[in-house]
Amino acid sequence: MSAELDELYQSIILDHNRRPRNYRVMDDAHVHADGQNPLCGDQLTIWLKFDGEQISDVSFQGHGCAISKASASLMTATIKGKTRDEAERLFSKFHGVVTGVHPEDAESMGSLKALSGVSRFPLRVKCASLAWHAMHAALAQYATAGEAAPVAPVSTE
Repeated sequence: MSAELDELYQSIILDHNRRPRNYRVMDDAHVHADGQNPLCGDQLTIWLKFDGEQISDVSFQGHGCAISKASASLMTATIKGKTRDEAERLFSKFHGVVTGVHPEDAESMGSLKALSGVSRFPLRVKCASLAWHAMHAALAQYATAGEAAPVAPVSTE
């Protein structure tokens, strides 16, 4: 990756860390899931609201490192308006990119590509994927119970 791209991606991550999108509690969410990374102390909650199968609103709140917060912010901005199935496919694709299993998929991920560099730092993969695992758990809860109670906490251990 060129130095210019590294700088651009770093800028995107810093921007989403400093000014996270969709950073709020959502009182009328259909489901929510807590995520925590006990190795570093990152903790967050993801809230999802649906209109049928479509994610009509998504938010998060919590604390953690810049990568964790930026990833949650980028994720919420990306999945809003998507269907459950589209969000699940994005989860799988994102996970493949940040773990280095499918780096070629990064090209088609828009601004999420900024997080592709974490694959070079295995300890940071958990930071980048924390919000995504919580979202995945909330999607599963909604799929099985519809407008249901909150899901159990998710850990990236």
